[in-house]
Amino acid sequence: MQQIGDYEIIQALGEGSQGQFWLARTPARMEIDDDQVAVKTVAHPASDEDFERLTDYLRRYASIDSPYLVELLDIGQQGNIIYMAARYRTGGSMAQPARPLSRVDVLRSVGRAALGAHALHEVGIPHRSIRPGNILLGDDGARLGDIGLSQLLSPGLTITGASKVNTIEYLSPELIQGQQASRASDIWALGATLHRALTGMAFYPSMPTDSLVAALRHILNERPTLSDALRNAELRIIESTVAADPADRPATGEALATEIFAEADRQARQAAS
Repeated sequence: MQQIGDYEIIQALGEGSQGQFWLARTPARMEIDDDQVAVKTVAHPASDEDFERLTDYLRRYASIDSPYLVELLDIGQQGNIIYMAARYRTGGSMAQPARPLSRVDVLRSVGRAALGAHALHEVGIPHRSIRPGNILLGDDGARLGDIGLSQLLSPGLTITGASKVNTIEYLSPELIQGQQASRASDIWALGATLHRALTGMAFYPSMPTDSLVAALRHILNERPTLSDALRNAELRIIESTVAADPADRPATGEALATEIFAEADRQARQAAS
């Protein structure tokens, strides 16, 4: 792809939830200092009603003034492609960071993502797609980005129907059972993300990877396997996020962030002593 709308594409950045990311030159009409922006394209035969629904949803997102969310700048449609522009984060993501992350870096980054999720929840928006690749890094810290849009573009489509085998470890059991995304399901995803980022280990080491249906069945019949590499406080935090009863998980992203930051600070003090 060379251009979308008035965005001149520089290079591909990779795939996100239900779409692709591109590095693009900032159009002259946009009054920002950044020379480059990240553009997400979603190929979807969207009707005017689909686009209006998506625009209303993203307008709510853009209205949130939070230092923990990637800033959304623009949305448009070209043929059957919907595109969104956001500020480009130069530090990569937690899945592919531009520099190695220390244990404290990981904790603080997921803590900031939890605050980003909390900001969304406070205006009634579940993220639906929290995982390491959607926590973006920069000089000002981590920000949560790339909210899940599949249900908005295809009403009635389940989250599992839009998921791939390599992403479903971040889905809570109630989502797999067809319940609506919620604070509690995003809390689960934050715990799974923290586990993966701290240990490099999957929640379900023996999960089949050749069949989505078999993988979903496995998750419904197994509890997450938490790595022995976790420290005691980390283990306690992650265990709380994956409680079988959603009501037993941390009540808010803010509450979870408080616990994560406290452990990050404890480890930072320990390293400095």
